[in-house]
Amino acid sequence: MLKESDTVKLIFGLKVAHLRREQNLSYQQLSERTGLAISYLHDIEKGKKYPKYDKILALAKALDSDYNYLVSLQASKKLKPIIDLVNSDFLKIFPLETFGVSLPKLLELLAETPDKINAFISTVIKIIRNYHLQGEDFYKAALRSYQDLHDNYFESLEQAVRDFRAMTGLTETKLTPEILENLLKKYFNIIIDRKTLSKQEELNNIRSFYTVESKTLFLNKNLTSAHENYLLGKELGYQFMQIAENRPYETHMTEVDSFDKLLNYFRASYFSVALLMDESEMILDIERMADRDTWNPDAFLELLYKYDVTAETLLQRLANILPQHFDIKDLFFLRFFTGPEMQKFEMTKEMHLSQLHNPHANQLDEHYCRRWISINLIRRLKATDRTETTAGMLCDAQISRYWGTPNSYLCICIAKPDQDNPQDSTSVTLGLLVNDRLHQRFRFLNDPDLKIKDVHTTCERCGISDCGARAVPPVVLQHRKSKKGLKRH
Repeated sequence: MLKESDTVKLIFGLKVAHLRREQNLSYQQLSERTGLAISYLHDIEKGKKYPKYDKILALAKALDSDYNYLVSLQASKKLKPIIDLVNSDFLKIFPLETFGVSLPKLLELLAETPDKINAFISTVIKIIRNYHLQGEDFYKAALRSYQDLHDNYFESLEQAVRDFRAMTGLTETKLTPEILENLLKKYFNIIIDRKTLSKQEELNNIRSFYTVESKTLFLNKNLTSAHENYLLGKELGYQFMQIAENRPYETHMTEVDSFDKLLNYFRASYFSVALLMDESEMILDIERMADRDTWNPDAFLELLYKYDVTAETLLQRLANILPQHFDIKDLFFLRFFTGPEMQKFEMTKEMHLSQLHNPHANQLDEHYCRRWISINLIRRLKATDRTETTAGMLCDAQISRYWGTPNSYLCICIAKPDQDNPQDSTSVTLGLLVNDRLHQRFRFLNDPDLKIKDVHTTCERCGISDCGARAVPPVVLQHRKSKKGLKRH
């Protein structure tokens, strides 16, 4: 990530490179005019070196420019969009190195591009400013792109879990909090405290917190064994992979203040999920599920009990295994939240592989389509006697045909009361693009009892005329039609 101290050198180097190319000078010719070594000129243009006063004067004279222009942070109109990009928060926070991108090379390519590309960069900068996008937005978007780049499967993390199991002699398929707690104590001298957080009212909503000084992992006493498994597994991940710096110490990152910290949080979480749900065993489970002629939600929920994991952990693990071992790479994961009145449904987590699938989060404060199984299942859960559900949860699947597009998705969803406040509800959904490959893999797609529904993104934009689940009229769609009508007249 770009540091403030690098910005001046980069801008200076961009100006020198731009002026040299404008005058059609080679490095050899500029070297002869200034007396500076060719290698030194290379380093200047790449932002690695910043020359002293006398050398800047020599460069200014050789490039038919002046000292003040070269040392200022302003630039010509043609270079201005790139300079704005360098000065913006984007390059200061976006983890280019994680994606194997060289910043000097990127800027060099941009400096040589046509004016239309510079106009595009300028537009991006304006969008960032107008919508007040913060570092946290970029970090999370970068992480999602990083997952997509690797098809959400990370061999190094899978291998770390295999190495850990080998080191500890761990062979159990179903792990328990007691087993994981003993591993933390035996191998890392970490103790578990389940009393302290519950004694202080202001800490009641904190699920876990780790303190380095006392080597203590504090756990809320109200956690289920599935939640404890995940948190204990995550701490084992931090310890075994020796992630001591740039890591959060609480359950959730309250402030996403660096990409390295977010990436380490993801790595430890991935380690935990892979530890709890063995890769080879999960492949067999998916094969058995895919071989059934009918969709069976109870059989799917059995996987939660087989591994003693949360619904989110189960679907996240499927999103690791399916792309790598079943070549199912067009998928998305969504998590929704709503309060007891179910007036507003919020998408609190999303991940898309291969493309930005529908549905996806929007910042328009519109009403998500109630035909989505993610929302419909929460509403069904609220209307169902909890004693008639499996551990207070509902599971179902649906073929969702997205109105106005050729795409359909197999959406597998689990709805449940929120862990921290049972009056609230959440749902997690895994969506798989329906194509020939999916039909070959999953026989139950031909189950005549598997529900099929036409869906849209938001009610405000939906053109489904006979929708009985609509929350509000299609005002955006109506406005567009009105504008088209005016143009015709």
